[in-house]
Amino acid sequence: MTAPPVATQRYLDRNGIKGPWQLAGEARSDFRGAVVVPSLAEGDRLFATLRSLSDNPPEWTNRFLVVVVCNHGQRADRQIRLQNEIDLARLSDYARGSDLCLAWVDAVSPGLEVPAHRAGVGFARKLGMDLALPSLDWSGDPLLVGLDADTLVEDNYLQTIDRHFLLSSKGAAVLPYRHQPGVDPDQQAAIDRYELFLRSYVYGLRLAGSPYAFNTVGSAMACRASAYVRCGGMNSRRAGEDFYFLQKLAKTDGVGLLSGTLVYPEPRVSERVPFGTGRSMARLLAGDNQGVRFYPVAAFRTLSDWLKLVEYNISANAEQILLLATEISPVLSGYLDQLDWQSAWPGMQKTHQHLPRLQQAFHVWFDGFRTLRLIHLLCDSEFGRGEPEEILPEYFTWQGCVAPASLGGMLEALRVADMA
Repeated sequence: MTAPPVATQRYLDRNGIKGPWQLAGEARSDFRGAVVVPSLAEGDRLFATLRSLSDNPPEWTNRFLVVVVCNHGQRADRQIRLQNEIDLARLSDYARGSDLCLAWVDAVSPGLEVPAHRAGVGFARKLGMDLALPSLDWSGDPLLVGLDADTLVEDNYLQTIDRHFLLSSKGAAVLPYRHQPGVDPDQQAAIDRYELFLRSYVYGLRLAGSPYAFNTVGSAMACRASAYVRCGGMNSRRAGEDFYFLQKLAKTDGVGLLSGTLVYPEPRVSERVPFGTGRSMARLLAGDNQGVRFYPVAAFRTLSDWLKLVEYNISANAEQILLLATEISPVLSGYLDQLDWQSAWPGMQKTHQHLPRLQQAFHVWFDGFRTLRLIHLLCDSEFGRGEPEEILPEYFTWQGCVAPASLGGMLEALRVADMA
């Protein structure tokens, strides 16, 4: 066991969450990694998740700390408060009979509730990860793993994550996921459509050659603790925290695709966050498909042309590249004007005169968020959006393969592609 290095302590001093919160339960500080589980009034779901973790072999559960962050904001309603109090009490009892090395954070008791303006899943993830850092064995290269309290894992989960980082040079990874079955045909159809939407976006990015072609699911991500510190840690967003966190990691240390195990999020309806799975499920089950309309291939072909334009004209000046971008799409050139391309590109060229470094700097600048924004602008202004039956076969044609005959077949094909 080795204490956190200077860089980690500096991160905690400057960027770590400050407040009254601390870890309770397991007191060891020699862990290979920590699995951080935010929990907001989850009840039996939380303990099902913990039981799935405990199905991993003892030699692995002994090496990973599991941190449950019971949390709610100061304005939480009575039902949430009561359920969180029950969950917190159950954790203490559960820990005594479990093979897990279990710790928890009380962010629900009077004086420990999360300030209303900070409450949300991003804050809970950050709180758990920041508090876990001193419990890790820094003589090696310890890991931080993101999981959700409604997500089941397989019995090789911990060892597969460990093996991935022993073999990978990248600082982070996304895990394959597959939603649990719906409780009825309507819920199953809704989660299949939403999962297909998520995966088709990543598929389009992959075909376009974007370095941000990976799923951003909070319950299916892991990173080296050193990479966590280097990128500035988790953010405190109420939603989309996983997207922005993985985007930061992609810029600093790279994000790889892990294979060999699966995680299984629950496809439940939720209004807790302004967007994401729960909100989309609610809309779909209410018969509103407009919030989950698919992006046509033409948008990703435009993205591909833009990325190739910069790659093949890496030594050109900003004006030359902008003129070529106009030939690709006036929406693209207008967007670049909004992003102040005329100033940004010369700055990158001045700072990074080695061409591979300049290419990398471009992808840091034109990041995952700006990529998503371009796709939205193209669809809103030029290409529209549509139904998967009419749009998705063109993705497979672009890749040079035959599209599966059914949406279910397409979903399975994209699941396989995301594990490659």
